[in-house]
Amino acid sequence: MNETAERGGPGVLYVVATPIGNLEDFSARAIRVLGAVDLIACEDTRRTARLLGAYSIRTPTQSYFEHNEERRTPELIARMAAGASVAIVTDAGTPSISDPGYRLVRAALAAGISVAAIPGPSAAIAALSISGLPSDRFTFEGFVPQRAAARRHALEAIAREPRTMIFYEAARRLAATIGAMAAAFGEDRAAVVVREITKIYEETVSGTLGELRARYAVEEARGEITIVVAGAPAIAAADGAGALTVEILGAAGLSLKQASAVLATLTGRGRREIYQEALARRGEDREDGSDREEEDGEDGNDGDNRK
Repeated sequence: MNETAERGGPGVLYVVATPIGNLEDFSARAIRVLGAVDLIACEDTRRTARLLGAYSIRTPTQSYFEHNEERRTPELIARMAAGASVAIVTDAGTPSISDPGYRLVRAALAAGISVAAIPGPSAAIAALSISGLPSDRFTFEGFVPQRAAARRHALEAIAREPRTMIFYEAARRLAATIGAMAAAFGEDRAAVVVREITKIYEETVSGTLGELRARYAVEEARGEITIVVAGAPAIAAADGAGALTVEILGAAGLSLKQASAVLATLTGRGRREIYQEALARRGEDREDGSDREEEDGEDGNDGDNRK
């Protein structure tokens, strides 16, 4: 963290995560920062007032939400530039994650103002952690479009995404969204619906998209919804790349390194794994000088395929 921000120096923006349902998840650090700053920019002043009241925090608040952030951002930047410390919070969770905050953070950084994260609850990460789906590589997709056609196109565009995907959705649109996912991703794709996470009526429902579609076609969902969907199987992600090999790509003029990277992108497999399999098929020693030099030279990029 920026040292100036940590010690509360002039011109600081704090991005503060707030509970997503259970007040016991509110960190001591977040409480301290909100009580010390000059102003709290919040998505809904009434909801934030209830949260602040529970901890006897009397810091002034100002509304900052989707329909006024363009106007409010310059005002807040001016205050911080003059030496004020400002915290931004949303109704629940972490600002900027499918909530207001990105515009203000970007403007603060551009103005040379220190920005500090006060981390805490996130429905996306919490849902992923209890989903039972692969969590080593994942994407956050936020809310899908509300209109049917736009939603269908958006889901079709990521149908071959090999990583686990996380979505937010309103309860009233859950049935339609799950149905659209089943159509775009296939009814057999594994998925988990997490409802009211950290709250009294928290519920986790696992199954295939086909099973979840059938369930929510007749069952009304309530509360805050997070959907976690398994990534596309390697064959689907490759879209025919199963017949493509390093040897074929090599014959087309690609080096072993390049061919391994292409297949890794298409199939979602590790580049190093593909590279070593190709070496074995060619009957070469893994420690062969020329090939080993090529492999070692790529280490800096290897992580990109496995984040």
